[in-house]
Amino acid sequence: MRHFNTFAELLRGKCLYGVPFESQPPVTNLSVSVENLCTIIWTWNPPEGASPNCSLKYFSHFGNKQDKKIAPETHRSKEVPLNERICLQVGSQCSTNESEKPSILVEKCISPPEGDPESAVTELQCIWHNLRYMKCTWLPGRNTSPDTNYTLYYWHNSLGKILQCENIYREGQHIACSFNLTKVKDSSFEQHSVQVMVKDNAGKIRPSFNIVPLTSHVKPDPPHIKNLSFQNGDLYVQWTNPQNFQSKCLSYEVEVNNSHAETHDIFYVEEAKCQNTEFEGNLEGTICFMVPGVLPDTLNTVRIRVKTNKLCYEDDKLWSNWSQAMSIGQKANQTFYITTLLIIPVIVAAAVIVLLLYLKRLKIIIFPPIPDPGKIFKEMFGDQNDDTLHWKKYDIYEKQTKEDTDSVVLIESLKRASQ
Repeated sequence: MRHFNTFAELLRGKCLYGVPFESQPPVTNLSVSVENLCTIIWTWNPPEGASPNCSLKYFSHFGNKQDKKIAPETHRSKEVPLNERICLQVGSQCSTNESEKPSILVEKCISPPEGDPESAVTELQCIWHNLRYMKCTWLPGRNTSPDTNYTLYYWHNSLGKILQCENIYREGQHIACSFNLTKVKDSSFEQHSVQVMVKDNAGKIRPSFNIVPLTSHVKPDPPHIKNLSFQNGDLYVQWTNPQNFQSKCLSYEVEVNNSHAETHDIFYVEEAKCQNTEFEGNLEGTICFMVPGVLPDTLNTVRIRVKTNKLCYEDDKLWSNWSQAMSIGQKANQTFYITTLLIIPVIVAAAVIVLLLYLKRLKIIIFPPIPDPGKIFKEMFGDQNDDTLHWKKYDIYEKQTKEDTDSVVLIESLKRASQ
C-alpha cells in the first residue's frame, strides 16, 4: 500500500489511481450570443468556491447529449442553423477523465427566430459550382404572399462582414440567388463553411438559415473531349478536366452509344491516366480511358461527366452535366434504309392482294354456289309462254293477209264478168 506525505501528493494519487474528486461548484454567468449569421458562442466564469488545488476543466455538451467536450477554456462555439432551439450544458471538474462526476450542469439556450414557422422558406439548399460561384435556391413558405421580396445574406471566414446577394431571380417555382465564391490557395479555406440566411425585406416572414460546408455540395463543370481514336479494336477517349480541380479529386462516367447496334454502355472510371503509348498528342493535363470491343465500322457517340470523390470532398453525389458529344466511325448508309422502308410496304401490300385473290378462288372451289330453284322454273315455263304468244301473233297476221288478198281477187273477177 502506497502512503502520501502531502496533500498535493494525495490529490495526484487520486487522479492517477482513478479515485474520484469531490464534485466542484457549478460555473457562473453562463451566457450565449450569436456572431455572423449562424455562429453561437457560449461563455462562462469559473465556479465560486472551487478547490484551490483543483486544475479546473469544463465538461460541456449540447441538449441532445452529443459533442461532449472536456477542456480548460471558458467558452465554446458552434456553427449551426438557427432554425431550432439550441442548448448547451456546462459543468466543472478537476480532470479530463470522463468518469469523473462533474458539478451540477448549467444550461443556456438560444431560441429560434420569431415569426410564423409556416412563413419561412423551404428547401433552402446551396451548390458550389466549379469552385467559382455558389447558387442557392428555395421555395416560398406556405403562409407567404406571392409578391414577397426576398433577401439572401451570406458569410464565410474569408469575408470581413456579412454580404447581401444581389442577383435574385426565379427558376420556375424556385427562387434563386448566385454570388461569387472563388477557392483561395489557403488550404484552410476548405475547412470552413458558408453561412446563409433568407428573409424578406418587410420582416413579415420567419428567417431561414443554412450552413454549407465547403467540402461538400460541389458540382464541377462538364469535361471537354479532346480526341477519339480506334486502336486494335478498342476505342481510346481523351479529355480534359474542368478548371480548379485536380484529377485525383474526380471520378468519371463515360457513355458510349452505338447507333447501329443501338447499345447504350456506361463505364464508371475511378482513376484515368494517360500512360499508354496508344494515346496520341500532348498528354499533359489530359485524362484517358480505353473502351474495349468497339467496332470502327459503326458510328459511336461518346459523352463524359464527372463528380467529386471522397478523397478530397465529403460529398460525392453531384454529377456535372454531360459534356458535348463527339462521334467517331462510319455512319450507316441512309439510302439503304430509305429504300428498305419503301420496298417493305409494297411487298406487304402485294402479298395481301395475292392472298385475298387466292382465298376467293379457294372459297369457290371448296364452297360452290347453290343454284336458285326459282330461276330454273322461270327459264322452263317463262320461255314457252313467250313462244306460244309469238306463234299466235303470226297465225293472226297470216290469216288477215290471206283474207285481204282473196277479197281483191274476187272483186276483179266480178268486174270482168259484168262487162
